[in-house]
Amino acid sequence: MRHFSLTRPVRCKLLATSLLLCALVPGSAAQSTDVRVVATAAAKLRELALHDQIGWDVVRSLTTDVGPRAAGSAGDAAAIKWAVLQLRQRGFANVHSSEVLVPHWIRGLASANVIEPYPAQFATLALGGSVGTPDDGIQATVLAVPDIKALRDLPAAAVAGQIVYFSGHTDRTRDGSGYGRAVRQRAEGPAVAAALGAVGVVIRSISTSNNRLPHTGTTHYNIGAPRIPAVAISNPDADALERQIDSGRPVMLQLKVTARDLPPVRSANVIADIPGNGQANEIVLLAAHLDSWDPGTGALDDGSGVAIVIAAARLAGQMEPKPRRTIRVVLFANEEFGLSGATRYAADESSHVDKHVLAMEADLGAGPVWRLDANVPETSWPFVRRVQQVLAPLGVSLGANHAGSGSDIGPLRQRGVPLLSPQLDASNYFDVHHSANDTLDKVNPEYLRQAIATYAVAAYLAAIEPTDLGRLATDPAAQVH
Repeated sequence: MRHFSLTRPVRCKLLATSLLLCALVPGSAAQSTDVRVVATAAAKLRELALHDQIGWDVVRSLTTDVGPRAAGSAGDAAAIKWAVLQLRQRGFANVHSSEVLVPHWIRGLASANVIEPYPAQFATLALGGSVGTPDDGIQATVLAVPDIKALRDLPAAAVAGQIVYFSGHTDRTRDGSGYGRAVRQRAEGPAVAAALGAVGVVIRSISTSNNRLPHTGTTHYNIGAPRIPAVAISNPDADALERQIDSGRPVMLQLKVTARDLPPVRSANVIADIPGNGQANEIVLLAAHLDSWDPGTGALDDGSGVAIVIAAARLAGQMEPKPRRTIRVVLFANEEFGLSGATRYAADESSHVDKHVLAMEADLGAGPVWRLDANVPETSWPFVRRVQQVLAPLGVSLGANHAGSGSDIGPLRQRGVPLLSPQLDASNYFDVHHSANDTLDKVNPEYLRQAIATYAVAAYLAAIEPTDLGRLATDPAAQVH
């Protein structure tokens, strides 16, 4: 375990950081003095954040006082009230909720049991948005495929009437790329299988865990094909199912799902500001999402993100000299099941999007941050280097300038808003993500404080930066990650 406690006198760190920043920023003697003052403040902020308890208090309260927060649920409504109160109590200004219409899907119960050749019961969760089965369930033989490409290579006659099983594994990676490669099976697999005539889908959980707990997540149906029931089983149960398939005998599976759709309901984005001093109409945005899936309490996804952005903004706003620009926190509605809040915020701010000078998102667990990526105009890359120099004592390296956007700030990126992308370590995140194991005990307080320090420094330096950070080329077709 890496420790981020102080090992040298703080004043030495402050001086070293100041000298590094001054070396990177040309200018007059007066400008250099200003740079040294800001560098000293940024380094002081970094050290303060490593010892602050705001973040832990926030995620503890959210997971304990509210718990699961699926879009449209009672927990979702409770989370909005909780967030407004938290932000007001912590000194934010302009705290308000902005109404968003969200889908309301009920998970119900799910089971996937082998009938032949060898009876077996599997731990099962419906995928987000799955339809239900008839009361007696459905029974069909299992067709195993590794991924969507392999399924599409089959003729429809080989798929019709069967339950498709996607066997692809999720690789453990630090940057989350293993999840990115595997998640298509969950997101698109049921729609592809339905178009070929399948009657149901079972997936190996998009997870790196060996626990016998399935992982859920959204699936997207195609309006031009039937909606079929779709579930996930845990990795150990997927191994057991594959052993039966490998026997060479037909595997008959019974699938029962009681999931159902209800009419859409009102939710809300929760928005709050730390007003700037001099350029308050310009915004540095810190984003996280307030909703969560319902099996766990959403401690890592995205309670930790909520804690990171609230704590980072509050700490940055307390520094002297004061930030010039406003630091805004947006806790988005319904990231998990349709990006309702992200779409609504971008629409609401369409006439003010040029006032958003930079955006950051926290939605990959509690940290630690190991690399600083960005997506900014090349003329602003020296600013990114200056931020990373302050963060280097935390073990944060300098990344590349082609970061993808987080899901909730994707619509802002498409409209030209530059991004900073602190890379949270995802090595163990997908052991927990979207499962009943997403609980407070999985949050490492030391890592959380390091992540808060990273976001706080980045937000502070962006908010006090005297020059404009420019705009990215707008790309309505840009991929949102």
